[in-house]
Amino acid sequence: MIALSLADVAAATGAAPAGPVDPSALITAVTADSRQVGPGSLFVALPGERVDGRDFVPAAVGAGALAALTAAAVDGAPCLVVADPLAAFGAIARRVVEGGVAGGLQVVGVTGSQGKTSTKDLLAAILESAGPTVAPVGNLNNELGLPLTVARVEPDTRFLVAEMGARGIGHIAYLCDICPPVVGVELNVGHAHVGEFGGQAQIARAKSELVAALPAAGTAVLNYDDPYVWGMRAVTSARVLAFSAAGPPTHEDAVWATDVSLDDLGRPRFTLHARFAGAAENTAEVGLRLVGRHHIANATAAAGAALALGLGLDQVADALSGATARSRWRMELTERADGLVVLNDSYNANPESMAAALDALAELGRRRPGATTWALLGDMLELGDEAAAGHDALGRRVAEAGIDRLIAVGAFAETVVGGARASGLDADRAYAAADKAAMLARVLADAQPGDIVLVKASRGLALDTVAADLLTADPRREPTGEGRRASDSQGPSGRESTGDTA
Repeated sequence: MIALSLADVAAATGAAPAGPVDPSALITAVTADSRQVGPGSLFVALPGERVDGRDFVPAAVGAGALAALTAAAVDGAPCLVVADPLAAFGAIARRVVEGGVAGGLQVVGVTGSQGKTSTKDLLAAILESAGPTVAPVGNLNNELGLPLTVARVEPDTRFLVAEMGARGIGHIAYLCDICPPVVGVELNVGHAHVGEFGGQAQIARAKSELVAALPAAGTAVLNYDDPYVWGMRAVTSARVLAFSAAGPPTHEDAVWATDVSLDDLGRPRFTLHARFAGAAENTAEVGLRLVGRHHIANATAAAGAALALGLGLDQVADALSGATARSRWRMELTERADGLVVLNDSYNANPESMAAALDALAELGRRRPGATTWALLGDMLELGDEAAAGHDALGRRVAEAGIDRLIAVGAFAETVVGGARASGLDADRAYAAADKAAMLARVLADAQPGDIVLVKASRGLALDTVAADLLTADPRREPTGEGRRASDSQGPSGRESTGDTA
């Protein structure tokens, strides 16, 4: 982290020192998890529903923390007392970003109803080819996750990728105040958390706060294929760069894909086109190592952001072709030794991401003649009044995609199965399981070597355990995907640092 003195921290946050605070001491790390404290750290003691971070201050100081950011003093411990430790952490992050920008740091923000994490992972892989880059681990995209990411910025960091989620109006504007972007990527406006927002128009309004925060000299990278996103041109003063997975936009500055094909593992290949900043149209070939046609949109978005940050198209294409999945449980493909394929996309779910995953499953099935395709699906949470219709449509999508078998679990399992049966999936091939154990038992009893099994639901259903059990049923499994474990640990305050935001 860019070092700050405790005096700098106090000035940035308006904190009142309490206890044996040394104003000249330099902090080189900030954490809200006492288990991650080391020498030179500042410990942010967050109040939580189950425990209070102040209870961990003595242990943090004992582990080397120079001070704790607290809502009240802790006897005998060096504390910087503030009204709201989380807001104060944001102010510290803003100070770090300001120091980084003074040294040449460029910030890019990424938001959207789905694909944020995959896109920021692709973008990070591209930018790392040009210089030191900091990007979130997993989906640290909220008012705690973003400062935690910023705290990893060093004096030589050239690029900072900031994933930005929201649960309401004003959330992204707040994140942009902490971490002002010069490039903003708007992926899509879907139905994720539509029940909380009250409709897609409200989601679009919340998402547009990213491009509204861009400076006139910045670049808004907008999805030409999404009417809500493309309409955000009206709220930004920045230059607009269109991206498209469906062919050439008519807009002057654009990035798009053509000549799309998929390999036997469902990984896209395509020609990447770009025209930007007055340059003639140029092309490069890309072969992604990620599963699913939907990653083409993520890749073109990442390419557009990288071009806006000054990289060349050939460098972008090479980095995209070498990029692997960095965040766990997102289209994570693993093949057991007996040939059973498990496609674990269990991190989260909404109507759009469910459709993309089902399409990928169907594509894999077509490339493996004789294989049975299985959809193990759970509820899509936070759809509000659209929940029943959304789950009925999900079942119908399973049948229409040509998926062979469906097992659903959760409060809307019967609705999903009903939709599938209404669209032609036989009753003996569409089944509502009482719980995860019954779901697992059914697929273990009936699936054959070589079959393909998709596991997907909202995070609250924790279907990752089903995917894991499917794989551990055969200890000889051989991973063919590139998924790696993301950090999903909780700090002592009980807050989830990864947060599930739209």
